[in-house]
Amino acid sequence: MTYVRPALLEDIPALERLIPDSVRALQSADYSLEQIEGALGTVFGVDRQLILDGTYFVVIDQGMVIACGGWSRRRTPFGSDHTPVKDDAVLDPSRDPAKIRAFFVHPAYARRGIGTKLLNACEEACKASGFTRLELTATLTGEHLYARRGFQAAERFEVPLSNGHRLPVVRMLRVLSQ
Repeated sequence: MTYVRPALLEDIPALERLIPDSVRALQSADYSLEQIEGALGTVFGVDRQLILDGTYFVVIDQGMVIACGGWSRRRTPFGSDHTPVKDDAVLDPSRDPAKIRAFFVHPAYARRGIGTKLLNACEEACKASGFTRLELTATLTGEHLYARRGFQAAERFEVPLSNGHRLPVVRMLRVLSQ
């Protein structure tokens, strides 16, 4: 049975295995090996603050973490504990959009609606916390999922990577229906 639950600090070793497996397999059509490897650990990785805030979820199947994703009430738009854009200031739901963050699915479970299931959990939690708008930084791979869910591209930009490469991404916005 597959189910969604809040991530726990004890899930971090499983997440640290899942994220590189997901990125290397599912994003290789949109990014070069150099971009993927340069982004792992900073752009793509575990942000413990999301887990501590209780806003990060895992999907469990037969006792195994097969996907993860969440949302944040903090300003950091994307990245791991080691992202250079870390800003843990708290957002104001009356002014700021909640941040949708760090969605990764194990390649063996891709395209089965798991990302949508996670996004639904995030949207409900954001609404319950008083947010009326969402923002995310999508990979080129994830842009299609989010566009199907009503997110609109607002800005395309490149994230500089530690290995000298750059990662093209898309900032996307959506108003939550009440």
